[in-house]
Amino acid sequence: MYRSMFPGDVFAEMDRLQRDIAQAFDFGPSIRGLGRGGFPALNVGSTPHSVEMYAFVPGLDPATIEVQLEHGVLTIAGERADDLPGAQQQATVQINERFAGRFKRVVSLPDDIEPESVAAHYRDGVLHVSVARREAAQPRRISVH
Repeated sequence: MYRSMFPGDVFAEMDRLQRDIAQAFDFGPSIRGLGRGGFPALNVGSTPHSVEMYAFVPGLDPATIEVQLEHGVLTIAGERADDLPGAQQQATVQINERFAGRFKRVVSLPDDIEPESVAAHYRDGVLHVSVARREAAQPRRISVH
């Protein structure tokens, strides 16, 4: 009787439903940044000498991307134009998965960064921001005499 009432695995369906609901409401910032679906997608990592960020912003003019560092907080902002047909063309949009509009991503940086040593480069739709760490904070080998 159980199988006739619930075709398939009901527990697998409940698990899938729970994941879908959790993902739908995952908008808040966390230790890893914004939840899935934030634009632009970011990769953030660090080396002993720098903090490295990669923002994936294809199709944008690099001159329109704003990168700002203030009080240890790096902000990447800009705008992506909507390239869908407008109402004047009387087109019906069936699917629209590409982000359009203003965006802003904020990343808190560690205390040992050097705010005067920030470099930003844009190539092939990827914005690479590198922030050097202070010389005093970098690891060094101490010789024993």
